[in-house]
Amino acid sequence: MSQSSVVRIIHRDLDLKCLKSRRAQETLLTEANCRARLNHSKQLLERYSDSDVDFIWFIDEKVFMVATPKNAQNDCLYALAAVKKRDVTAERLVRTRATFCQSLMVLVGVSKLGYTHLGLVAPSSVNCTVS
Repeated sequence: MSQSSVVRIIHRDLDLKCLKSRRAQETLLTEANCRARLNHSKQLLERYSDSDVDFIWFIDEKVFMVATPKNAQNDCLYALAAVKKRDVTAERLVRTRATFCQSLMVLVGVSKLGYTHLGLVAPSSVNCTVS
């Protein structure tokens, strides 16, 4: 069967349209999360004197995933033509990464006095499930 026949059947006979999925971050900070973090940070600072605050270090890490390239151009979701993309649930439009993938971890520490050099942790296979 030719591609044009398949497209014609999908659009004319089944009255469907193609919606492209897109990559998205798993979770985003909401406005409530930002307010809660600011509140907790202020409460933490109130517990210590100004001279002690100089020696408080905040250390953070970020795991960067090294995913294999994937051509998602033909990775479509078909929905009724009358359905708008905004009405389709986000879970159906988001594509995820593989369960296990190569990664690289980067570490840094910050204080009132300065910051550390970036630390790199050797690549390893870690669980990077996106649910």
